[in-house]
Order: sequence, then structure tokens, then C-alpha cells
Amino acid sequence: MLDVKSIRTGYGGVEVLRGIDLSVGQGEIVAVLGANGVGKTTLNKALSGLLALTSGSITFDGKPLGGSPIAAVEAGLIHVPEGRKIFPNMSIQENLELGSYRRGRASRARNMERVYETFPKLRQRMTQMAGTLSGGEQQMLAIGRGMMAEPKLLILDEPSLGLSPLLVEEMFELIKRLNADGLPIMLVEQNVVQSLEIAHRAYIIENGLVTMSGSAADIAADPDLKRAYLGL
Repeated sequence: MLDVKSIRTGYGGVEVLRGIDLSVGQGEIVAVLGANGVGKTTLNKALSGLLALTSGSITFDGKPLGGSPIAAVEAGLIHVPEGRKIFPNMSIQENLELGSYRRGRASRARNMERVYETFPKLRQRMTQMAGTLSGGEQQMLAIGRGMMAEPKLLILDEPSLGLSPLLVEEMFELIKRLNADGLPIMLVEQNVVQSLEIAHRAYIIENGLVTMSGSAADIAADPDLKRAYLGL
């Protein structure tokens, strides 16, 4: 689905990504892990066309991905950003409808029903202003808005950020369910342990480079990762 080759980019002459290679296949959950400031969000912006590449290439669904957010969305690469980025002064229903503005409009009613089946709490509050929702409910809404665009690949940027431990567990179970329905997911997280528990493969990013990659089970067992991220 997604093939990233040697991409480099940054901000104002400061290079953040220094030659990233990664891929996501059909039906996979691929975790992209690393601490704050290593380039994870910059990677997401590059994939979504929000940040121009200085070199390298991105191929999605067998075709070169154009360097604009519109091209990414229309191709089916849907990014649920860090911090939810919902529209607080609009209702749940209106936020979801906007998710199908560029893609999925013809199937809006069917997709809306699927979102409400996935998140029954949102159905109960469809006229409520999104800004009055709890953090967990806002994350549900952000993911639901992404689902409205009929993603071929869903990028989730820090979906567990700011959630209680119980809601974090629920969020990772939800990601597993979405993937079980056939949706490939690129999970970008700092939560190393739980991400590796549900992912098929993983990449570790440090200082704008992939320093470790392989099956999630192999990476979870790697002594260097345990020392660096788990303090073991």
C-alpha cells in the first residue's frame, strides 16, 4: 500500500528526516515508534502532502503520491492528526460530514452509519458541540471523521495521547478491530509496549533515521529497545 524510499525533509533549512525508508502492506498494522522530537510528526506531514520533500519518493497504492494534501486524501491516504484537531464549535454530525468533503461523499450516509456502529457514544450525542466532548470521545470523533473518507490506509498519529489508562486500552482494541475489518493502519506512537502488542511490524525512529525495523515480536524482544525505551 505504502512504499517510502529515502525521504528527506525539514523546516527552514533544518533537516529533520534524513533518509527514511518504510512500507505498509495490505492488511497490516505497522507501528512507527520513537520519543518526542525524532521526526514522527514530520513524517506524517510529508506523507500527507503538508510538507514538501527535498529528496526521496512516496508511492501509494502503486502510484507516485503527489505532493499535496488533496492528492493524498483523494488517493485514500487518510491522516488522523496528533491532538485530534476536531472542529470544536461544530456538532459531531457536522465534523463527520466534513470527513467526506473530498472523498466518500457519494457514500456519506452509509459511512456515517458505520461510524455510529463503531462508536455508539457518538450516535447518542450527534448534535452536541465537539468541543464539549471528553478527550476520549474527541479521539473517537477524529478517527470516525477519518473513516468517513473511506481510507485505503489510515495513519493514526499518537491516538493514545492524553487518554486515561483505561481509554488507552480501549483505543488499542479499537485499532485491532478496524484492522481486522481489512483496514491497513500506520500507527505512530510513543507508547512502545502496547503498540508492539498489536502491530505486525514496526520501525523505530531516532534523529530522523530508522534505527530498527522488523516484526513487532522481534523488536519487542530486542535488548537494545528494552534498555532504551523500557529501562530494562
